[in-house]
Amino acid sequence: MARIDETMAWDAVVARTRACDGDFVFGVITTGIYCRPSCPARRPLRAHVRFFCDNAAARAEGFRPCLRCRPDEASRDREAVDRGRALIVAALEEGAQPPGLSALAAVCGYSPAHYQRLFTRLAGLSPAAFARARKMERAQAALADGGVTDAIYQAGYGGASAFYAAATERMGMTPSAWARGGAGEVIHWGRAETTLGPLLVAATARGVCRVAFGVGAEDLAAKFPHATLVEGGDGFADLLAQVVAAVEVPGESGAIPLDVRGTAFQEAVWRALRQIPAGETRSYGELAAAVGNPRASRAAGSANGANPVAVLIPCHRVVRGDGALGGYAWGEEIKRALLAREGVVKEAVQTKE
Repeated sequence: MARIDETMAWDAVVARTRACDGDFVFGVITTGIYCRPSCPARRPLRAHVRFFCDNAAARAEGFRPCLRCRPDEASRDREAVDRGRALIVAALEEGAQPPGLSALAAVCGYSPAHYQRLFTRLAGLSPAAFARARKMERAQAALADGGVTDAIYQAGYGGASAFYAAATERMGMTPSAWARGGAGEVIHWGRAETTLGPLLVAATARGVCRVAFGVGAEDLAAKFPHATLVEGGDGFADLLAQVVAAVEVPGESGAIPLDVRGTAFQEAVWRALRQIPAGETRSYGELAAAVGNPRASRAAGSANGANPVAVLIPCHRVVRGDGALGGYAWGEEIKRALLAREGVVKEAVQTKE
């Protein structure tokens, strides 16, 4: 970190956020020691704390490492995970199979079991899952430029069967359909009135792919230009009612199936959003830390804004670090109303008839 956001850093220290270990350290003026953010020791007064982008900077100012949290080991851990990710990416770019867990652990000087836990905690994915996600990102880019056969080799897959299985699982449609912009997909849709205004809901056979306020079928035509759009009938009414209920009454909506697609980072952010309980919020920095990249708060905000299904993936539960509501694709009034229903803000805007 060339520059530290001290507000975000202090929030991480107060919360003892382990995902931030290795990104910065804090020094305590009254004791002369520096610690990792997750140090279990009692928290000092904010006025007694200084932040440093790395351990060397803290030592240069006369601070010594904490014997309890051992911040120098946290820095080494972060470097080991960064090195592992770089080795995986380099192998994929060369068209080779990425190194396995044992090979990565040996290169980085850890036992396989310890490196697996470390990588998963700091990167948000296991080494194998990270490699699969990067391969699929390469496949998506290749499919946009050419055919399926070329995508198989450019993405680093060893055979067509493995590629088709992975693509269908992650993309939610076959690779050929993806290459043709969703051609062959049938998307049912419907609109319903809610106390927050009209709501559009659309779904494939696998789950809900779009939830949006105040738009109509033209929104779907723009999002899925090559899919077949079918206005839902009686068979769609139950799913539509479930989504409306999730809007009107905060609570668990995890039983509603989703069919959403994005980059590996976007999907990690969307998974993290679904883990935020109703009645709680997270800052963009906390969201980034939850997916193992606390320095990526801006990218986390972009992924939050790219969420295709309002409410079911509760991006409205993310606010600015200073507590302000921040932006929302469907307007601040709807965001405030949703948070008011969850008890996060005291006042709600007047809902629409």
